[in-house]
Amino acid sequence: MATLGALVLTYNEENNITDCLDSIDWIEEIVVVDSYSEDRSVELARKYTSKVYQREFDDFASQRNFGLDQLESEWVLVVDADERVTPELKGEILEKLAYPQAEGYRVPRRNYFLGKWIKYCGWYPDYTLRLFKTEDNSYSGLVHEGIEIDGRVIELDNDLIHYTYRNLEHYLDKINHYTTLDAEKKYQAGVKKGLAYILFRPVVEFIKKFFLKKGFLLGRQGIILSILSAYYQFLKYIKLWEKNEVKSGRESNEENIIS
Repeated sequence: MATLGALVLTYNEENNITDCLDSIDWIEEIVVVDSYSEDRSVELARKYTSKVYQREFDDFASQRNFGLDQLESEWVLVVDADERVTPELKGEILEKLAYPQAEGYRVPRRNYFLGKWIKYCGWYPDYTLRLFKTEDNSYSGLVHEGIEIDGRVIELDNDLIHYTYRNLEHYLDKINHYTTLDAEKKYQAGVKKGLAYILFRPVVEFIKKFFLKKGFLLGRQGIILSILSAYYQFLKYIKLWEKNEVKSGRESNEENIIS
């Protein structure tokens, strides 16, 4: 069977890291890349593996690529600290790697938030490429980092459990962070959106999540998540609008100075 390693990123994950590493303790080589946690994340991780590295965080793609460089195994399973590999998923992974028929495998994630499995609103099955050959593969992307596999990619059947945002405050903090990155990415690409689009886009997003993606079947959680998804779109584009307005004002001032 092909050799398998695991890659885990951490930053202040002392409440998650033990359960995460417990779920992958059957993997011989585990690499943990820590962004200088201020809690016991590193101490706890070292109980499971000697390959614990600390690296100043710049972006997720660079952090993951650093971790890939530390691995010696032929294949890697990428797991976040708030995720758990079930026995069923473990069995399927070992079965696939006994006779690999692809260069990569997408894993369905079962996300838990607000005390509930979020089966709708577009949150499930949430396929993500997490099992692939280590050599010649690397991550890219500023906001939602991804990896391109040169070859066949297959979807697995068993879920990766994801205990996502701790609470609404944590979710809102993430929204603020990711909308800033998203707006910067669009700004660098020269994207501009008018006020009408900024007001209309969140409405479309709510309709998509609540009705088309069946968020109404989740009850109160569905309403909340659909509103938050709409808010994400509003925040992203209003931040983009702000960047373009500041740039326009700066250029106008420079023209007045020159004239």
